[in-house]
Amino acid sequence: MISGREVPQEVIIAKGNKNFFGLFARGTPYRFLGLFTAYRHFLTSPTGGFFLLGTDALGRDIVSRLIHGSRVSLSVGILGASITFFLGLLIGGIAGYAGGAVDNVLMRLSEVVISIPALYLLFALRSAFPPGLDSIQVYLLIVIILAGVGWAGLARIIRGLVLSIKQEDFVMSARTVGLSSLKIIRKHILPNTLSFVIVQVTLTIPGYILGESALSVLGLGITEPQSSWGLMLSVARNYRVVNQFPWVLIPGFFIFLAILAWNFFGDGIRDAVDPKSKH
Repeated sequence: MISGREVPQEVIIAKGNKNFFGLFARGTPYRFLGLFTAYRHFLTSPTGGFFLLGTDALGRDIVSRLIHGSRVSLSVGILGASITFFLGLLIGGIAGYAGGAVDNVLMRLSEVVISIPALYLLFALRSAFPPGLDSIQVYLLIVIILAGVGWAGLARIIRGLVLSIKQEDFVMSARTVGLSSLKIIRKHILPNTLSFVIVQVTLTIPGYILGESALSVLGLGITEPQSSWGLMLSVARNYRVVNQFPWVLIPGFFIFLAILAWNFFGDGIRDAVDPKSKH
């Protein structure tokens, strides 16, 4: 930030004068655009700083931490959804196309995962890891845990789609002419499931952002000195901190905006892929 000591010596900031939002301090007069005399300079006083959204209890700038924390919170959702996309497409596709005992085993496994409450499963898996992990290791573990919990529902949806598509006439015709299973999957089944799967994965990203935030708020997620929206919001558990620094609740507003934006984005893709869904 520019201060009175960093500007040319002819610009002198008048101490004790009020300024606006920490900026536009009163100082040496000058001709504004050569039209009239002005006294305000776009800088702050030498002894102060400018914090757009304030600071936390340790004096750290909220805006800077929000920007750095967005990389963690958003990337956890995107990476977790990407792994879920791969696992769900692979397991659900194999179960639906192979059928028989393979289908039975994979679907029973997915039912076991679905039957366990996701939030409690997240807490149990996270608590099972040693406490002395650094921020990068915790970050990767959270991504893996979220993806490990979320793949089962997507796999069951894909399995149902594949079961339906493989009974279509164009798939039966492809088998009749002697196309291999790999070519049938690549040319007929994947193109007819991919658009729906992308929509579903997009709509799962908000859940993963909430999952990371819940873990961090409860002290099981990202740790200091790394920053995430959930970790920043964790200080709001203390009523005294909220009473003295109400702006620590701002990360919760950004979590709300991110979830709302991803839901709108997923709905938009769904409407574009399937116009009938509008009706």
